[in-house]
Amino acid sequence: MTTALITGATAGIGAAFARRLAADGHNLVLVARDVERLREQATELHDRHGIEADVLSADLSEEKGIVSVEDRLADRVHPVDLLVNNAGFGNKGRYLQVPMADELRMLKVHCEAVLRLTSAAAEGMQERGRGGVVNVASVAAFVPRGTYGASKSWVVQFTQGAARDLAGSGVRLMALCPGFVRTEFHERAGMGTDNIPGWMWLDADKVVTAAMQDLARGKSVSIPDARYKTLLGLAKLAPRGVLGGISTRTGRKYGPS
Repeated sequence: MTTALITGATAGIGAAFARRLAADGHNLVLVARDVERLREQATELHDRHGIEADVLSADLSEEKGIVSVEDRLADRVHPVDLLVNNAGFGNKGRYLQVPMADELRMLKVHCEAVLRLTSAAAEGMQERGRGGVVNVASVAAFVPRGTYGASKSWVVQFTQGAARDLAGSGVRLMALCPGFVRTEFHERAGMGTDNIPGWMWLDADKVVTAAMQDLARGKSVSIPDARYKTLLGLAKLAPRGVLGGISTRTGRKYGPS
């Protein structure tokens, strides 16, 4: 039986990945900060699907948290076959309105942790000749909008480059780029969502289904909805200043992590 490790596992897309993978018979390592919530989730998934679900409490904005997950991914005795780097957050406010400490914390979680955890997982996967990594980015990666969009753009570029370098090794890497997904993300960031049209919202379970299909197809980037694929296609034809204005009106953050 294979094992998947999911960061940011207790809510949103991370929880949807946990449900889907447990239903498919994968053992899980669930990573988040709230240990009680992790234990409740692990018990529920074990009882419902008969899989083993371990919990690992870690704050990926801190060195200790990243190291603890790196160590688990480096375990050759209990290997991880699929890594889902989903942990992330948004900051409310424009550039220079957000404290520098919060901006740097975002880069730690969205960029440094993704780099280090992907590397820790991919090394063992390459040795075994199989495995997969899903790095949750956002359609914000393609829109000029602050540190969040810049960090998610880095995730996409890094994942595509790493996928190219590991081509033929049996290790698949994919950046998942959803749009607005109904999760706790915006509420935790203190962001209003009243101005977001209903048609722009996606369902987390459907996003995960599309992501798993794209990973199986060997895609290095997944945009899991036709509406957003169309929007991004049109965005290539629009001036970047117009895109920035649209992202401002619809909020600082596209999609959850």
